[in-house]
Amino acid sequence: MQTVFSTVLPDVPAAAVIWLALLALAAVVVAALVVRPARFRAVFGERISDAARPSSIDRAEQDRERTRERARYADEVSVAASRATVTAERRRAEWLAAQDEAEAAWLACQAAEEDVRRLAAAAALPLPRTARTPAEYADRERWLHRAALDAQWRKEISVRQLSDILGGRGWDPSRHPVEQELLLRRLVRDNLLARQRAASEREQAAWRAAETAAAAARSLREEAFAALHPVVEPQAALSIVGFAGPESTRELPTATPVAETTRELTPVARGRAAVPAY
Repeated sequence: MQTVFSTVLPDVPAAAVIWLALLALAAVVVAALVVRPARFRAVFGERISDAARPSSIDRAEQDRERTRERARYADEVSVAASRATVTAERRRAEWLAAQDEAEAAWLACQAAEEDVRRLAAAAALPLPRTARTPAEYADRERWLHRAALDAQWRKEISVRQLSDILGGRGWDPSRHPVEQELLLRRLVRDNLLARQRAASEREQAAWRAAETAAAAARSLREEAFAALHPVVEPQAALSIVGFAGPESTRELPTATPVAETTRELTPVARGRAAVPAY
């Protein structure tokens, strides 16, 4: 037993000295963290952030991959923007053609209305007296048929309406030519008015399609530009939690509510400059 104690006891002072040194070092570190916590947080935070960040080689490879992806995406969007621009140009040409058609239908309708007013004023006057003979009635019928054929040749009346006139369905060939012409002009006016309304609806639909195509082309061009010229956002550093205990939190100042600014859309002018050309 004395031999064991004689072997262990000489090492006890050395072990005690080592433990005391470790305890003193720990006390110094704890005291330093308590007295100067910000300095140690900065040092350890920078080391941890540096360790967490990718290396320069990895960053370079990631940048090259992002550049390739961005260029490929920009090419695809540019192709789509070019196709959308061609579509917008075609839609605008269709709208201009529909606008010309609507204007021509309106002018024809106005001319037909003027004819109706002129013939209505003429029909209000006393009609000349003619002999009521079979030859007179045959002449009136021939005049009505010839006037109806001319109107149908000018596309002013339909084939069905021409058939009704020739067959005497709803038409009295024995009436005076002035009255017949007034009735025929009113029929033509009604037909042209219906065509003008249909042409106006087609023009409205073509205008909406041209506006939609122009907006799509503009959006794709902006997207292609944004893909080629991205906005570089700064990378935020890693936030490190303090080692000396939770810090007192500072309340962020509340942002003053900003009134949203509503941008009123300017009404689109109806004309050849309403849809921009591309």
